[in-house]
Amino acid sequence: MASAPTALSAPPGDEAVVAVRGLTKVFKDFWGRPKARAVDNVDFTVQRGEVFGLLGPNGSGKTTTVKLLLGLLYPTRGIIEVFGHSPRHVATKERIGYLPEESYLYRYLDSGETLDFFGNLFQLAARERRRRIEQLLEMVGLNQVRRRTVGEFSKGMQRRIGLAQALINDPDLVILDEPTAGLDPIGCREVKDLILALARRGKTIILSSHLLADVEDVCSRVVIYYGGRIQAMGTLKQLLTTPDAVCITAPLLPRQTMERVLDIIRRDVGADRVQIDTPTQNLESYFLGVVEQAKQTEETSGATSGHRVAAYLRGEAEGPSQAERVLERLALPHAAPPLPVAVQAPEPAVDTAKLEALTHAPEPAPAPKVETPPPADLEQANQKLAELLGGKGPSGPAK
Repeated sequence: MASAPTALSAPPGDEAVVAVRGLTKVFKDFWGRPKARAVDNVDFTVQRGEVFGLLGPNGSGKTTTVKLLLGLLYPTRGIIEVFGHSPRHVATKERIGYLPEESYLYRYLDSGETLDFFGNLFQLAARERRRRIEQLLEMVGLNQVRRRTVGEFSKGMQRRIGLAQALINDPDLVILDEPTAGLDPIGCREVKDLILALARRGKTIILSSHLLADVEDVCSRVVIYYGGRIQAMGTLKQLLTTPDAVCITAPLLPRQTMERVLDIIRRDVGADRVQIDTPTQNLESYFLGVVEQAKQTEETSGATSGHRVAAYLRGEAEGPSQAERVLERLALPHAAPPLPVAVQAPEPAVDTAKLEALTHAPEPAPAPKVETPPPADLEQANQKLAELLGGKGPSGPAK
């Protein structure tokens, strides 16, 4: 049977990733009159590598606090610092991954196109986007349905792709608002394992959830909201330990041994304060065990499970891809022959005299010189012309 994930016992670092002091948010109506005090004078810090839980009933101020941390809302009063800067600092936003309570995705894009879109927003290189998309789809169990559009997904599958888009930029701070809403028990376990894996790598996670069992499995510290105020805050061990009771777990004992033990305990505390019960596993562990056995013989057309956290989220060096490994297996054992080198023919000798003769245009021949006859010859020519024309001169009839 699968064992439940183990929550981190204490914050692993002293670096404050989120610091909130005197945070107050008052919503007003159209006329500027106070309408609702969603958050009222809240103080807390979140350390690096910590899984921090925000708990409380509906309308207690959890989602408003998350939006204030993201810079989506302005506080009425108070100070918020994320990585030492304002939540509206652009470089700070690049280090945050956010999964909202409702996934707002483009319904006509498939899974790969959705992650590629969000990867482009963070200006990831095309090769790096493809590598992360493959790992994330495998991690969230959507690799087999990657060609289906997001609009066809069930709510649980939309939460899976929403979780993948929140991690596409390998964020240092991950804010998850109801991450397991709509997920089956397998998906819930995988999300919890992912949260713990991110925390072990030094990531900081802020988790807002109504499922207290999930929070108990992964969170190191929690705050409990009511009426916009923090009513309780501390580690789970501090908040949940019952100091005046002890639980003893032992293997099955013979009846005589059990009676002797009970007699000793009853003499000290009284018979009415001793309870005997058989230990049981929780329903989640039993459910996961049944599904794990069914996976050996059955197939499913829905989301799959049992995949490891993406390598880049674990901080491991990335080896060759599957396609690269196939090409290596298909490669010939001997070295490829060198490519033929083209040999240029020697340039012929150039006759410079002919080249200059061709490049210089010939000079044009001089125009023939026309000589003007002297006046005596001109008069004789006019006389002959008149005779030929029948006695007419060049300017009219002869007189």
